[in-house]
Amino acid sequence: MTRLTLPAPAKLNLMLHILGRRADGYHELQTLFQFLEHGDELSFAVREDGEIRLHSTLDNVPHESNLIVKAARKLQALGSCPLGADIWLKKVLPMGGGIGGGSSDAATTLLGLNHLWQLNCSEDQLATLGLSLGADVPVFVRGHAAFAEGVGEILTPVDPEEPWYVVLVPQVAVSTAEIFSHPELTRDSLPIKMRPVPKGNSRNDCQAVVEQSYPEVRNSLNLLSKYTEARLTGTGSCVFGAFPSKAEADKVLALLTETQTGFVAKGSNVSMLHRSLQKLL
Repeated sequence: MTRLTLPAPAKLNLMLHILGRRADGYHELQTLFQFLEHGDELSFAVREDGEIRLHSTLDNVPHESNLIVKAARKLQALGSCPLGADIWLKKVLPMGGGIGGGSSDAATTLLGLNHLWQLNCSEDQLATLGLSLGADVPVFVRGHAAFAEGVGEILTPVDPEEPWYVVLVPQVAVSTAEIFSHPELTRDSLPIKMRPVPKGNSRNDCQAVVEQSYPEVRNSLNLLSKYTEARLTGTGSCVFGAFPSKAEADKVLALLTETQTGFVAKGSNVSMLHRSLQKLL
């Protein structure tokens, strides 16, 4: 039984501005996505019986609720595919961390099974399907750093600098729904009209609310800010700061790991998932 093994990279939101709340309850936003050379890993094998079986369990996530399973089933339906899959997940990225773990896993599932099942669905089809699973899934399907608008699905490819990052992982899961429904969340940022995004626009409008609600996140931001500009990614718990070299990032992480959990990873404008898929062509 041949297995296809692919990475599911993390992402950072280098900035996140919230422009307003839509009638459907979602928020209009502008954000800048960049990938990391760090992530989960998924392996896939074809089943002839049409069953989708995820062999790795996550705490408090029922099998049928997992985005990996949902993505596989939606792709089966889109491609009228009689085949199934066994799927194994090596989980590295924290849940509720704001670095895209579940969304990235879903995108890797769509792209991996599209290849394995030989469905020949286009990237546009997969991105549209991904949006039905979550607002962050399309950028992982596209695989290039992007300036995002709408709810995060209107993507313009960009090429920001690719520094080394220290990412701290406070041991707390932040609820996206809780943050976006918070009465004190900033919802009236003015839209940025210039491309690329001007320097000095790196704030995250969710950060103040997350800091207020989660002291662990505030503590991590305060510690990392002693060495570089520390920012929150997405609505999650992870905080990050950029460094010009791996040596400098490693040095800072070593100073912080007495009290903090974290990792060092390089920023990447082309996701390691897409680089892996290119090698299969």
